[in-house]
Amino acid sequence: MSPRPQHDPGRPGATAATALAVALALVLGLSLVTAAGAASLSGTVSVVDERGRAIRGAAAETVVWFEPDRPAGEPAVTTEPEREEMITVRKRFIPRVLVVPTGSTVEFPNRDPILHNVFSISGENRFDLGLVPRGEGGSHTFVEPGVVRVFCNVHHDMVAYVVVVDTPHFGSPAKDGRFRLSGVPEGPGTLHVWHERGQVSKMRVDSSGPPVRLQVRATRPLVPPHLNKAGRPYSRSRRSRY
Repeated sequence: MSPRPQHDPGRPGATAATALAVALALVLGLSLVTAAGAASLSGTVSVVDERGRAIRGAAAETVVWFEPDRPAGEPAVTTEPEREEMITVRKRFIPRVLVVPTGSTVEFPNRDPILHNVFSISGENRFDLGLVPRGEGGSHTFVEPGVVRVFCNVHHDMVAYVVVVDTPHFGSPAKDGRFRLSGVPEGPGTLHVWHERGQVSKMRVDSSGPPVRLQVRATRPLVPPHLNKAGRPYSRSRRSRY
């Protein structure tokens, strides 16, 4: 019986097979590391009125986002800026609430046959697009995390919000208030929740812990008291003019 040929690692076929095995091992190892270092943060949000009564369906209008703790010197997890759209139509902003990562640009096209003037005076995110006729619009890049109140200088009752977050882990609950943020880093961090009729609330949580329960108290009106971009009350005659 002739001896079985010996495996020669120097042959091209063997080299390719070895490289494939190493690559597969690296991919599997990376997958295991990713799976081990990721968690799923879940919980329930409820929105209640001044008397503590739950407001039906309001939980779906909240925004939740998670900012994981970072060891000293570790860089923040960056999120690619997005380009989103908030349109003006039928004297409303759609969507009324928009969540974007820092550095994102939002366009404000006018779909109404009347003039609009979109503006905000919210800190570093302030902007003024001027009077815009139908079919035109402007845009603004949001550089500072926070809740940006957006108004129209022509129509007092038009209001919207751009929630700028410095994390890739954000979302909105379902109608029943339940939410799940998948792929978050394991460990402690700060969970934020916000509704337009309340304030931003924070809770220290551990992403590998049990589901959390959050509550927002809605005490603010749907159209918050505000002045026009010049800091003066809205003119009644100008409202009827457009």
